[in-house]
Amino acid sequence: MIVKSAQFVVSSPNYRKCPQDGRPEYAFIGRSNVGKSSLINMLTGVKGLAKTSGRPGKTQLINHFLVVGEVERANRKELDEWYLVDLPGYGYARTSRSSREAWDKMMRDYFLHREQLTNTYVLIDSRVEPQRLDLEFIGFLGSNGVPLSIVFTKTDKEKQREVMANIKAFKQALSEQWEELPPMVLTSSLTGYGREALLEQIEQINEMVKGEREQ
Repeated sequence: MIVKSAQFVVSSPNYRKCPQDGRPEYAFIGRSNVGKSSLINMLTGVKGLAKTSGRPGKTQLINHFLVVGEVERANRKELDEWYLVDLPGYGYARTSRSSREAWDKMMRDYFLHREQLTNTYVLIDSRVEPQRLDLEFIGFLGSNGVPLSIVFTKTDKEKQREVMANIKAFKQALSEQWEELPPMVLTSSLTGYGREALLEQIEQINEMVKGEREQ
């Protein structure tokens, strides 16, 4: 897939206010400061599309970005339109209890009731060992049948031996709960590594969704 354009559409306080045009949407979420905004900017190729910040907890709404990508099907080029959804991070303690509860409800309702949600990309910081919050959140998605993929971020920040050791440990921790592990992609927002793999995965899912709708 070649991204032709990406633009902000709307910020919504809950899933009921999100766009209702039926386009497939891909949610991106992770612990606060996991590098989500940088990854979104790298993936779309639009610098500054998602606002990056050193202050965890900045994203507080459901943010929709419309992405138009060019794909080749049956020897001809077509345009795919889909939503990239930037969701609030989880696990940030320096907010009020009421704020955390409101964010938790907003996200839970989104994942349980948002029919247009096609896949969720859970971002995991490759620099650290498996974190309980990440494992619990992935478990929540899995137990509720929410399709997901795991994206390891910041793979350029540490020695590769340490990165691969953390990823191996994460897979091991997941395998204690999962018979079959979700798809996984390694990325670096700095170098662009993993961008092609992510876009290819989204293209394949879009094609599958399109085929199901035509049946």
